[in-house]
Amino acid sequence: MKTGDFNLDADELIQALTDVRDHVTGRRKITMRTTKVALPARVESILPQEVRSIRRKMKVSQAVFARLLNVPVVTEASWEIGRRNPSGAALRLLQIAKKEPQVLLEAAEA
Repeated sequence: MKTGDFNLDADELIQALTDVRDHVTGRRKITMRTTKVALPARVESILPQEVRSIRRKMKVSQAVFARLLNVPVVTEASWEIGRRNPSGAALRLLQIAKKEPQVLLEAAEA
């Protein structure tokens, strides 16, 4: 490497090291204001047929599926018939179950 190819900003390096030290020692937490973090996209709503399809793909009953998602059985059944729509964390869990059903099963074993 040629000597002219590398530009060292000592102040920036010292600040970065200070930030790491402060975070590790608990003096400073990582926030959206101080750190650029790639956030996942919002989960789109899911159709009742998809909820049923995910459950059937996992080969579990409504009661077991509800327990895996940590929701009441009535709620899970309502999703499958379209009376209610999953939202928030439940949508994210359903997305995970759809892509990697084994992950949800393994998490329940822990």
